[in-house]
Amino acid sequence: MSTNLLTSAQTLLEPAAAPGPVRATAVPTTFLAVTTIPVGTNPVGLAFIPNGDLYVTNSGSNNVQTIDTATDTVIGAAIPTGTVPVWLTVAPNGSAYVPNNVSNSVTVIDTATSTVLTTIPVGAQPNFVAISPNGKAYVANIGSNNVTVINTVSDTVVGAPIPVGTNPWGITAAADGKVYTANRGSNDVTVIDSVTNMVVGMPIGVGSQPIALVVAPNNKVYVTNIAGANVSVIQFDPTLTSITPNSGLITGGTPVTITGTNLTGATVTIGGNPATGVMVNATGTQLTAITPPGAAGPANVTVTTPGGSATLVGGFTYVLPVHATSLTATPALTKLFPPHVYFPFLTATLTDQVTGLPVPNQPILFKAGSNVLGIANTDAQGVARVNETLTLTLILINHGYEVSFAGAVTPTATLSPSSAGAPVIEP
Repeated sequence: MSTNLLTSAQTLLEPAAAPGPVRATAVPTTFLAVTTIPVGTNPVGLAFIPNGDLYVTNSGSNNVQTIDTATDTVIGAAIPTGTVPVWLTVAPNGSAYVPNNVSNSVTVIDTATSTVLTTIPVGAQPNFVAISPNGKAYVANIGSNNVTVINTVSDTVVGAPIPVGTNPWGITAAADGKVYTANRGSNDVTVIDSVTNMVVGMPIGVGSQPIALVVAPNNKVYVTNIAGANVSVIQFDPTLTSITPNSGLITGGTPVTITGTNLTGATVTIGGNPATGVMVNATGTQLTAITPPGAAGPANVTVTTPGGSATLVGGFTYVLPVHATSLTATPALTKLFPPHVYFPFLTATLTDQVTGLPVPNQPILFKAGSNVLGIANTDAQGVARVNETLTLTLILINHGYEVSFAGAVTPTATLSPSSAGAPVIEP
């Protein structure tokens, strides 16, 4: 790309001629009149400074002018820059950084005094500059296919230029510290880590001649492709940090919150089954969902987006519901003198208090004082039986007997322990 590419901002920004007459559109009469503010030649860049005034880069007259936004008038003297200042960005410390396309430099302006602090040599044909969250300034150099990093505290260049794609035009920084360049000549986007100042991964292919890009609050990157007449959308793989709560009933229906990054457009499966009611916040860092039914035990939590998928291995544990139980015991119908048993069995009935159904195939312990009378499993009606005849004396001495259920885990529930007692009744 030639070094006089941007000797006129009009060449850069001027649209193609319309193919025919344009039909006028009525403007609502409630709109206010437009104010025109005379500035320098070929104005391009705009940026607000901390006091609310507006800076304008004049690429044709090689300076920056200040507009008072209260009066919409130019104030103060024009601030000189290098040759063909294109854009400008204001750092958190209040300094404005102005890339000069033809003089291969960045002019640093103190916005409190509107004076030039310094001029920093950078690569060939700088157009745009982005400020990362850590305060570094990143300058995309179209002609040298690299990015210059500036320490905005000392206004000095940090390390060697970072190689990127061919003809990096637009550059932007995201809240997570990543910096992105739109490489017009190689039709791709380069990702830079602002902590290490190193390129992350391979270039990301986009459309034809990408020229500008922005990062949305949800971390998706939107890239304008000037020759393709379209916009590319880059969405990165999701990452997962946690799920809260991390356990719930096998029946499903537990509301959960999953945190991470790049969650926009997510679907969720837990144990391979789709969750319902998935909703993602505006920044793509948190989602809520309702768990599906699942098998008892740990289950993988997988989030899938247009950018990829991520899994919390064993991130959610399905647990059985706890059901209270009740035991009822029939009185011992017997007498000692003369010894006589009116019914040959002691019986106990186990019931699930949640479902109201009898509980089969569970062991019931029969005791008289400290003496074990027997252990019997409940039948299909939840009834367990032991022979009363053989234990008549122990029952009479203890004035009855007790039954107990120690609790159990079934495929559908955890059954809680229960117990009961029954007296001796002489008919």
